[in-house]
Amino acid sequence: MARNPQSGNRLRPVDLARAHGLSTQAVRNYEADGILPAADRTPHGYRTYTPLHAGALRAFLALVPGHGHRTAASIMRAVNRGAIDEALRLVDESHAQLLDDRETLRAVERALRDLAPTPPSEPAADATAAARSGPAGTFIGPLAGRLGIRPATLRTWERAGLVSPRRDPRTGYRVYDEADVRDARLAHQLRRGGYLLEQIAPLIAQVRRAGGLEPLESALRDWHARLSARGRALLTGAGELDAYLRLRDDRG
Repeated sequence: MARNPQSGNRLRPVDLARAHGLSTQAVRNYEADGILPAADRTPHGYRTYTPLHAGALRAFLALVPGHGHRTAASIMRAVNRGAIDEALRLVDESHAQLLDDRETLRAVERALRDLAPTPPSEPAADATAAARSGPAGTFIGPLAGRLGIRPATLRTWERAGLVSPRRDPRTGYRVYDEADVRDARLAHQLRRGGYLLEQIAPLIAQVRRAGGLEPLESALRDWHARLSARGRALLTGAGELDAYLRLRDDRG
């Protein structure tokens, strides 16, 4: 005779697993990691779960898309040991990070609005100007300081093709002109937005070739969409976490 998968409010690991498309081992691992409360055991040593465990699993899985696996696990562990303030602090940190990322995106958009293409000058005029004023631009240290990064980072960006400073013929030092500063600012903002160097390089190359910023429009739309999706995911996670906290409160 088949064993009843549920007896009253008791659930087997497989019941939780099937409800969420997980393996039973994943459910056991979540319990071992403190993401689920500790399960009771039958006289034969089998785990038995309850609707409280089901609520914990729903909350965790809903938290992951907005907070990431590590933070979601930390939130659930804090709740399960009764450290509710710590759990809420972690939730607040994720919301603060999202707000910071939104500010970064706005900063990128402001920077792009300020970056107007510079019409090319006549070579002879450039040579005359250089002869009069010497090498124009800024060196690696001051530029790194303005951006709040290390000079080594600018050298990494140069190797990746994000910036292309010329060399001062007298000293050999890197000299960053206005276009290089623009590219460095764009690279800095896009890196803060989560873009990889190999993703940024072709965007900046297109900006240089086209003399405009249209190639970044698609990236910015994608960035907006990803931030909106994270915001919605944080709301969904908050709702499931609140439901789990209410379950815990009802249990007294």
